[in-house]
Amino acid sequence: MAVSPLVLPGAAEKGGPTAKSKLQSAAASSNGTPNAAQSSTEVNDVAEQMNEDEKAKYVKGKKLGEGTYANVYLGHISSSPSSLVAIKKIKVQQQYTEGMAPDAIRELKFLQELSHPNIISLISVFSSKDQNINLVLEFLPMGDLEMLIKDTSGVRYGMADIKAWMGMLSRAVWFCHENFVLHRDIKPNNLLIAADGEVKLADFGLARSFSDPYRLMTSTVITIWYRPPELLFGARQYSGAVDVWSVGLVFAELVIRVPYLQGINEVDQIAKLCMGVGTPTEENWPGVSKLPDYTVPAPPSPVMGIDHYLSMFGTVGQEGVDLLMKMLIMDPRRRITARQVLEHGWWSSDPRATKNEDLPKKGGGESKVAEDLGRRPGMVDDERAGKVARKLDFGGMR
Repeated sequence: MAVSPLVLPGAAEKGGPTAKSKLQSAAASSNGTPNAAQSSTEVNDVAEQMNEDEKAKYVKGKKLGEGTYANVYLGHISSSPSSLVAIKKIKVQQQYTEGMAPDAIRELKFLQELSHPNIISLISVFSSKDQNINLVLEFLPMGDLEMLIKDTSGVRYGMADIKAWMGMLSRAVWFCHENFVLHRDIKPNNLLIAADGEVKLADFGLARSFSDPYRLMTSTVITIWYRPPELLFGARQYSGAVDVWSVGLVFAELVIRVPYLQGINEVDQIAKLCMGVGTPTEENWPGVSKLPDYTVPAPPSPVMGIDHYLSMFGTVGQEGVDLLMKMLIMDPRRRITARQVLEHGWWSSDPRATKNEDLPKKGGGESKVAEDLGRRPGMVDDERAGKVARKLDFGGMR
């Protein structure tokens, strides 16, 4: 029987006197001398019982989907069949023989620490007999933001709807940064939609804390279409600006309904960046050429001005375009912060954000959510990459 990987707050109290007495008996043998073997066995028995008690609180139902990283099931609380949950069973990764995969550990850690209306809630966690970790998450049946963006014929939305969705995303990212957490994989299919229309940021498998500004971090994070230039150039020290860039590209995608910068690999992504935003140079980003992987195509493209952004994204108004441009500033030191995003004048301009209950919705979201939760962090939907509605031609923008 597997040992629970996690003792939830209050779990000791749930064990009551029985759990307490077992732990006490584990501390010493009958003659008062500590017995290591007995102690280990007794503690394991208590942990296993606590895990079984936690597992018994939920009933696992039909499988909603299977991914490379996890299987996702529809479940409900044992005592309340109408209270639905999503049970994400993380698969054992063969390369990690002595513990959990790092992305599973990150997801557990940060979902435990972060509680916000626009971040998916972790309700519980238990282990299975086959050593799989099961995350009990709130059930979000309406799919994700990518579904709505892609359905250009069936789903119509306007500036007020975009403002509502962007507000929810921006508040979630601000809350992460206030708690010194970088998400590092913001994209439309990680933005799940609740039954009441609330958007929730999910998939913290690439997240990490950033309280130490001198600690090196990997640059190979964030799905490539939403990856900021500092990471494309190999930066190992960075801040919340990486998430803000991703938020800006989600904003752009909501407006034009295809990914704005859509490269097929890192070299092509840099080329798309240069054509769609401008070429990073020492003039517009002092020090950029010193980054380890700095390489840009020649000749350099000028930094795009407001006329270009108004022509492509003008439906969100001049204030909205100003916010987008500040999110897509190439130099991360000059890029707007998550707090400054929420303080921008766009939110108070007309039209007001649509109420949650009036936001566009699309049926059949259960299988899409299962696909999102089952996919390994940072992966691009290959089918989507080959079937976008239209390609953006930056040829005349130089």
